[in-house]
Amino acid sequence: MLSSRRSDPTCPSFTYRGRRICYREYGTGPRVLVLTHGLLMDNRMYTALAPTLAAGGHRVVTIDMLGHGASDQPHDMTEYSMQQFGRDVIALLDHLDLPQAVIGGTSLGANVSLEVAVLAPTRVRALVLEMPVLENALPFVAAAFVPLALALRISGRLMGAVAAVARRIPRTHYLVDILIDFVRRDPVASRAVLDGLIFGRVAPPVQDRQALRHPTLVVGHPSDPIHPFSDADRVARELPNARLVSASSILEWRLRADRLDRELLAFLDEVWLPQQVAA
Repeated sequence: MLSSRRSDPTCPSFTYRGRRICYREYGTGPRVLVLTHGLLMDNRMYTALAPTLAAGGHRVVTIDMLGHGASDQPHDMTEYSMQQFGRDVIALLDHLDLPQAVIGGTSLGANVSLEVAVLAPTRVRALVLEMPVLENALPFVAAAFVPLALALRISGRLMGAVAAVARRIPRTHYLVDILIDFVRRDPVASRAVLDGLIFGRVAPPVQDRQALRHPTLVVGHPSDPIHPFSDADRVARELPNARLVSASSILEWRLRADRLDRELLAFLDEVWLPQQVAA
């Protein structure tokens, strides 16, 4: 089926399964963290966090998953699944010749990180999971995204016209752009992403999650039915080497990031300490 592409000459990329996948890098060195964005967003959601982590001595790689950002955006729903997104992240590690990295993300990105750990556990140094979406969220996810996918199918032509207008709006602050980018997206690609994920599994099964032994930082927050705190608490209890940090809201890491930045930097220092001692 057709595929669209949002060209960005400043974005490095690689080709996997015949599809172009884009990413960005911040910082250098052996302490690598790969971050994956939320659903129907892109790597720009880490515009503030990635440079902060790079200044703390980390090499941060932010990826645009297939169907998002500057990566190819196939119109075929069979191109999209959590497991395939996990394989795409592993392909990024291969492309960058990274034998191992900390793998993390937000919402969709948290679930993709779990898939990476299940598919290739030795490639994962540790996990950073913000707002994972597990079993407790499923009724609310269905209530939110099934009607959205249906609306995109019914009013695709109108949404395409709205997207064309939205793309002319100049970019300003990255938080504003995150909201507008949803409207800027190719509606056919958005529908394909939603259809693919709705008909696939949301996360690895419980028994696969319980088998993960990686050090894990889980960040949850209250008052969000799509990312209920109970799911963050659940995965923190399922993974034997996980710890849970409670954010005050979904906005804390976007507007008042200092506390959570410190939590993450301290966790990453712990994760990489054996390598530092050996050096």
